[in-house]
Amino acid sequence: MTIIIGLGNPGEQYKKTRHNVGFMVVDAFAEKNNFLDFKLNKKSNALVSEGVIGEEKILLVKPQTFMNESGSAVRALLKNKESKIVVVHDDIDLPVGKIKIVKERGSAGHKGVESIINNIGNEGLTRLRIGIASDKKTKALSVVLKDFSLKEQETIDETIKKAVEALDMFLAEGLEKTMNKFN
Repeated sequence: MTIIIGLGNPGEQYKKTRHNVGFMVVDAFAEKNNFLDFKLNKKSNALVSEGVIGEEKILLVKPQTFMNESGSAVRALLKNKESKIVVVHDDIDLPVGKIKIVKERGSAGHKGVESIINNIGNEGLTRLRIGIASDKKTKALSVVLKDFSLKEQETIDETIKKAVEALDMFLAEGLEKTMNKFN
């Protein structure tokens, strides 16, 4: 089984913010691959959708714990230590539209990723980082909860499509080929 976790914050006021790009990618992946609607898993406090691609069961997860507590939702869902885990999240260190796939790296200050690492460890953890940095040098908190400008939204819409392609390729051909194509 592969678990794909999109990071974001619950609530309408956060829906289109930069911090929610992980949710956006997982939603687009679910739609493209005809997954069932997301349902709340009360035990984990996460929206979950299950599907099958090829022969593999895929679990899509959107923690509803707010970003900084994402790890508790992931830990509650993780029954099988053999599952492959991919975390899709925003990254302020990358320009808007840039994708970077990494494995077993530190959190680089991302509180949601840090929470996951603290709760389940980093072994085998793959991350799909989506750039959200604006052109201006500002503090993270003043950027992550802002919407994208119109120009940036066009770029991020294309980036979401590209991220979905990367997830599809990861499932079909593995991490190394995906990293070679998308990094």
